Parts: sequence; C-alpha cells; structure tokens
Amino acid sequence: MLSHIISSSGFRPFSQCLLSRIRSTVGSGPDCLIQQSAFRLKFSRSWSNIPFITVPLIRTHGKPFAHRSELKHAKRIVVKLGSAVVTRGDECGLALGRLASIVEQVSVLQNQGREMILVTSGAVAFGKQRLRHEILLSQSVRQALHSGQNQLSEMAIPVLEARACAAAGQSGLMALYEAMFTQYSICAAQILVTNLDFHDEQKRRNLNGTLHELLRMNIVPIVNTNDAVVPPAEPNSDLQGVNVISVKDNDSLAARLAVEMKTDLLIVLSDVEGLFDRPPGSDDSKLIDIFYPGDQQSVTFGTKSRVGLGGMEAKVKAALWALQGGTSVVIANGTHPKVSGHVITDIVEGKKVGTFFSEVKPAGPTVEQQGEMARSGGRTLATLMPEQRAEIIYRLADLLTDKREEILLANKKDLEEAEVKGRLASPLLKRLSLSTSKLNSLAIGLRQIAASSQDSVGRVLRRTRIAKDLELEQITVPIGVLLVIFESRPDCLPQVAALAIASGNGLLLKGGKEAAHSNRILHQLTQEALSLHGVRDTVQLVNTREEVEDLCRLDKLIDLIIPRGSSQLVRDIQKAAKGIPVMGHSEGICHMYVDNEASVDKVTRLVRDSKCEYPAACNALETLLIHRDLLRTPLFDQIIDMLRVEQVKIHAGPKFASYLTFSPSEVKSLRTEYGDLECCIEVVDNVQDAIEHIHKYGSSHTDVIVTENEETAEFFLQHVDSACVFWNASTRFSDGYRFGLGAEVGISTSRIHARGPVGLEGLLTTKWLLRGRDHVVSDFSENGTLKYLHENLPVPQRNTN
Repeated sequence: MLSHIISSSGFRPFSQCLLSRIRSTVGSGPDCLIQQSAFRLKFSRSWSNIPFITVPLIRTHGKPFAHRSELKHAKRIVVKLGSAVVTRGDECGLALGRLASIVEQVSVLQNQGREMILVTSGAVAFGKQRLRHEILLSQSVRQALHSGQNQLSEMAIPVLEARACAAAGQSGLMALYEAMFTQYSICAAQILVTNLDFHDEQKRRNLNGTLHELLRMNIVPIVNTNDAVVPPAEPNSDLQGVNVISVKDNDSLAARLAVEMKTDLLIVLSDVEGLFDRPPGSDDSKLIDIFYPGDQQSVTFGTKSRVGLGGMEAKVKAALWALQGGTSVVIANGTHPKVSGHVITDIVEGKKVGTFFSEVKPAGPTVEQQGEMARSGGRTLATLMPEQRAEIIYRLADLLTDKREEILLANKKDLEEAEVKGRLASPLLKRLSLSTSKLNSLAIGLRQIAASSQDSVGRVLRRTRIAKDLELEQITVPIGVLLVIFESRPDCLPQVAALAIASGNGLLLKGGKEAAHSNRILHQLTQEALSLHGVRDTVQLVNTREEVEDLCRLDKLIDLIIPRGSSQLVRDIQKAAKGIPVMGHSEGICHMYVDNEASVDKVTRLVRDSKCEYPAACNALETLLIHRDLLRTPLFDQIIDMLRVEQVKIHAGPKFASYLTFSPSEVKSLRTEYGDLECCIEVVDNVQDAIEHIHKYGSSHTDVIVTENEETAEFFLQHVDSACVFWNASTRFSDGYRFGLGAEVGISTSRIHARGPVGLEGLLTTKWLLRGRDHVVSDFSENGTLKYLHENLPVPQRNTN
C-alpha cells in the first residue's frame, strides 16, 4: 500500500530505497557518524501511489473511540516508539530499516490530512554507538599495534553513563529523522522535555502552544525526554493520582502529551504483540484483543523490555491514564519484520492489531470467547448419540415452518433497508429474499440431512489386525470449529448449521449486514433447537464489529473457513487466511458445450435452465461453446432467439465475432462470471477444442456437454478436469440438495479433502484408534517375539436407510 519508486530492478518500497541511500551515505558499522548536511537526497517523487482515505477527519475531542472500526476517524495521533523498536538487537545503534518503514507510515498518514506527533527513544543507543567509536579511536595507536587485531577487538570498553550517551546521540538521531521525513516533503521539529516542564504552568502553556503551532504548519513534532539532564527515575513513581502523571519514561511522556494535546489516538509500539494475560512466551499466555479498565487483576506482568525504562506494566498504566483523559490507545509490536512495515497504518484502518484499550465493554461475548464456546459445544455435540443429533435437526426443520411468519417479517425488514440504501445489485437482492417456498425447501433439505446423519460421526472406515491382540481402526470425526462467512444469503444459515450439527462440528457464522434481521432470528431458532440436548452454544453468530480479515487470523480457534458469496469475497478470504485452510471456489465460470450431434429439442431447454433459471447462482451458465458446424443452422437460430426472449445480453468471443458482420459486444475477458442475464458465446472446432477452452478459461466448477453421441460424451466426461462434469443435464444440478446431500456448505474446486458440492461427508476428517495389550515396538524387532500381521478386518456395514 505504501508508495513505490522505480529502480533498475523493478519496484521497491520507498522506505527500502531510502534506507539503501542512507546506508550508502552513513554506513552501518560502529565507526559511522551522521552529519545533518549529508542527507539532502535530490530526486523527485510522485505521491500518486499513496492511498488517501476519504473519511471525515474532523472530530471533537471527548470520549475515546469505543471500537476499533472508529479509529479511521482519528485526526490527531501520537506514535510512541519504544527503545526496543528504535534500537538494534545489540543495543548499540539504531534499527535503520524499522525507522525508515515507520517514518514512511507516519508520512502517509500525515499527507492524508492527519496531525502526527512522534515520541521517540533512541538517543541513548545512538550516543552509545558514537561514544564507543570515540573511545576506540582515543586508544593509543601504539598499544593497538602491539596488542594485535584480536586483542583490539576484545578491548574492554568502560560502562557508559546514560546521560552522556543521550547528549552525544540527540543531534544525530534528529538529523536522521529530518533526512527521512524530507524525502516525503514533510518537515520535522525536535522538542526535548523533562518532568519539570509539565509541573510548571507557564512551561506547559508554552509547550502546548509550540506543539499546536507546529501542527498548524503541517510539521511533525518529534518529542523525547531530555535524558541528558533528567534525574534518575524513582521506582513506581510514574503514576501519581488521577489527574497527574509523572514523566518517568517515554510511555508516560506519550500519555501525558496525548492528553495535553487532546489527541484521538495513542499508538504505543513495543517488542511484543500487545498485552498478554500472562508473560508472553509462557504456557497458555493469550493476547488480549481489547483491554478494559479494571482488568488489571486478570493480568500477570513479566519483566521489562530488554532496553528502555518502562515495562509492560508501565505501558498499561500510561495507557489507562490516557484513556481516562479521552484518548484511545493501542499497544502493538513494532519490531516484527512481517508486520512492522504496515502496523501503524493497519491500526488506523481499524484492523485487529495489538491490544486496543476501550471503556465500552461489548454486550455479548468476544469472538474469541465465541470460538471457545463453539469448540466446547462441538466436542459435546460429537459425543451425543446419532439419534440425538438428528432430533436437533428435525426440530430446526419444524421451527422453520412453525415460525414462518416471524422469519419472513424479519426478512422483509432486511429487504426494505436494502432498497432504501440502494447498495445491493439485483442478483444480491434475489439472494437476500426469503419466501414460503424457500423455507419449505429448507425444511425438506434439513430433514434429509437428519435422516442421512445417523452414522456419520464415528463410522469405521478401515480395520486392520496389526498383530495378535493389536487392532487398528480408522473412524470419522468432526473437523473441529468451522467459520462460515456468507453475504446476502440468510437461507445459508440453517443449511450450514444443520450440516455442522450432523457432523458434530462447532460453528461460527459471520453473515452480511444486509441480512442482519433474518440471520438473527434464524440463529435464535438454531440455538432453540440445540437446547433440546443442552448444546446451545455450539453454533455462534458473530455480531461484533470484527472484520473478516481479522477473523481469518484466528488460527488457534478455527479449523476450516468456508466462504459463501461472491468470487471477490472468496478471493479476499483466501488471501487473508493465515494458517487456516479455506474450502470453496473463487469463481463459478460454468461452460456448456453444444456438440454438432446435439438434439435440437434438448439444447434450448438446457441452455434456458442453466442460464435463466437463477442467473445469480454460482452454478449458472456463463459461457456457451458452439461447435462451428452449427453456425447458421436452425438450431443456432433457436438458441439465439431463446436468449433474446429471455433478455439475456450476449457477448461474442473472439472466434464467434470473426464469423459475424454485425456482432454483439465482444467479450472483454473469457474468464468472466456475470452472475446476471449475460452470457458469452464462443465457437470451437470440436470436443477437444472445447475441453482445451474449458481448461484454459474455466474455474473447474461445473461444465456440461450436450450431444447424442455417447462416445463423444464419455470422452468429455473423462477428460474435463472440473469438480462437476455433466452430460445432457443443466449446470444447475451442481447443488448439494439436488445431489441428495440434503444441503451443502458450498461448492469446492479444491483438489484436497472435498470437491464439488460439499455436504455432510466433506465436514468430517478421520482419526486412528489402536487397541492393544501391553504392546511395545521392540517386540517386533529382528530378535523380537512378535511379527506384524497387517490383516484387513471386515468393516461394519453402513446404515443407508
């Protein structure tokens, strides 16, 4: 997202280019000094690649933001860089790469119209590097020559006093910041403060006026404690009452500045991901997503950072003080190489990064708590008798018909709100709509699931006698916790819930805002059915302001993500998922090939049903492939006439357009999923040409051949590499309900685990059970007393009634 400049090797982040120029000027060894005049880099830049957020940035300071999603409205922001962020791992010198990236992010936000204030450490570390160099140079040259290079490198360097290091490092640190900000056409100004500056009323007013004037002139103030003159810190003196906070370290300085300047947001960057409920790295430690005042008792603090004065306890105290003063606070990791390049901008965009301090507790459980409840409930659900799980699903099916009026009333509210806002396209409005017939079909599908789920969990797939009295079984078990994300499809909720119940899985559901009323009542009915056997919490509806991208990062809570919605939604989720498998398809580009031996009577029926019956569905026809011998024949004319009657807009493929004098609009891409009454027509030479076209432009979803030649049909069926391949049947049959699966969680084009319409079987995995009698591996060694048998044993027959 950050700006790029062109280099000889292609595009590189600007911070990397800046860093390479700084290193070429400064160097990176301990003997390298920085001079302010050395950093006037002369080249022009364009800001066209920097994303400007079009959100109102005018905000009256008062209460802190209640939710992360509101952080994008922050106008005035303080960014505090901890010592561990600014310094290198050897605590001697600065981490130039991180600083360059941080400066770039601050510059991007500044150029969006925000007011940025930087509170930075680093002067001591920078001065330490400089003084070490001076000490080495001051050693006697003769002594150095006589002692030898090895002894020189091991020469003892006296302990350096921190104030002296700070005095030696301040000018160089500021010169570095000036050089970096200059490249973004931003001016920076240095302000050094001590605790006394905040206790003297006149000095406080002067400081406040200076900062406001700098911000008014679009200058970034860079603030630091004046460590050259500051007295040694007193233990536990950083917090003195409610209204006053002493400036003991840069954590308390940042909090004090944030409140004094009435800033909207304070970002505290450290070397840990945020606040944990116990010391990071310890067993069972968990990152706290949102921290509320009064939660200190639930946190065990560890040791302080490897460098700097403040530890996590100091950061929390400072953060709570700032929060009480009306400033929102986020504590996050500024050192992790994978996130430090965008951590600040991610926080401002409202992404789930670090620990967010809030005064407003949510009415319900957090999504992490919901995930734990779903896992616990799923494990209990899996231990129920098959008949009990079936009873829950039958009960849900009955509720869909019994509570029909309430469901349709809630759905009517969603439809009315969607029409007023005008944000949904016609295909999405159709998906959003529920009807009596839809509810009846849902109920029938749920009863099919209940009937087929009797022996789904715990079914024996394989039995093997490893040795005498040592038997192995492979059985089916639930996957764990499923996250299903769907948009504009409230009918998806009971379908997926029933499949999760039948397979013994916990379930998190994240529906679109446009279906909020429908989803709420359908979830209530699902939990009412689950209460029949005491597993109400197994299915959870995520109603918090969690972004989909944040949900996809909960790899410790979620075992499988199933997106149900547009191809863009699926692609976004596949990109955002971190360590969690995603089941689904990004596109439904379905083809129908009309062979030269196709039946005239069948073709128009199949094309009409595939394209016009429900054009918004992922299994609707998108590209019609016509054998070239059929052009200018009555059959071809009938197809075109039918599409015109159905008001289907036709796009001509390149080959088809070449045959026509006046052709329809030529298709922009042969890889297009229209999702509406639009269709591409292309010409192919034969069945092999059709197969090659499908493999090149298709999405491996559903593809059909229409022909009366059985040999040609079988060739097509065997050679097309898609999840569903049909002969003389509509593409719309690619559906879990129509396949007899009862319902589906989606259609997968993946080649691992499940493919095609994914029903109950696709939500199961396996585990191995080994039953022995004091068996040890050494008994099967060359000199052992036992031998492997590996005999296949009969498997209990599955109940198919």
